[in-house]
Amino acid sequence: MKLNNTEAEIFVPDASPVPDAADRTTHMAISSHQDDIEIMAYDGILQCFGRDDRWFFGVVTTNGSGSPRDALYADYTDEDMRRVRRHEQKKAAFVGEYSAVALLDYESSQVKDPANSDVVEDIKTLVKAAKPHTIYVHNPADKHDTHVATVLRTIKALRELPEDCHPERLYGCEVWRVLDWVNDDEKVIFDVAGHPNLAASLLGVHDSQICGGVRYDLATVGRRMANATFAESHGTDETTSSIYAIDLTPLIGDCSMDVGAFTRAYIDRFSRDVSQKINRLQ
Repeated sequence: MKLNNTEAEIFVPDASPVPDAADRTTHMAISSHQDDIEIMAYDGILQCFGRDDRWFFGVVTTNGSGSPRDALYADYTDEDMRRVRRHEQKKAAFVGEYSAVALLDYESSQVKDPANSDVVEDIKTLVKAAKPHTIYVHNPADKHDTHVATVLRTIKALRELPEDCHPERLYGCEVWRVLDWVNDDEKVIFDVAGHPNLAASLLGVHDSQICGGVRYDLATVGRRMANATFAESHGTDETTSSIYAIDLTPLIGDCSMDVGAFTRAYIDRFSRDVSQKINRLQ
């Protein structure tokens, strides 16, 4: 597998050859930053953990050099942060028993540049080699520019691949914006209550982010618990932890479908639902 960025790296926790690690892959996450995978794609990690017939492959597009920093990391340079965040992502891959993790090592500005084809080509290379049946990515309504860019590059890459390389499902997940505004019957809801110790460990290894001033570990677990409890107003909890996603699979097969229009349609349907309820009850 030849990647365009000379600083890119594919880390295989069990030291299997990279082609073997790709070949056994069933689930893949494509994220912008180190720790995004553990926040948004825990369903895939959980599906594969402790299994020999399912394997999880993580892809991180950026190098994390621009991360906020505080406490122990307050005086770290961008290069220091790049090194630390790469090391933390490898720790998570080891703890979660990933098949592999690809660190593409681009600057955020490169990922956000629509004219930069290298990111798209690298995603194509990895997906073509692994042929995962499920891919998790950011949702297009995320409020972080780099997250939105990553999902757009991923959709473009998948559209350019032959059909036999397409995943069965492409899910857009929560990180920097929740999906509570999606109507309930359109939400994909992942039950991720299993192995809470694993979930905590995967989030906890990203110490530079947590110690750096943002409690992603507590916020992520809290969001999953809130999703589970507030999922149904007239019933009891069916699980203690849920992740929401939207199904982006239709965007792969229809290249004429505009990602913005596809996303706005969810918002429009939610708006109509709110208006109809108010009109019915006032």
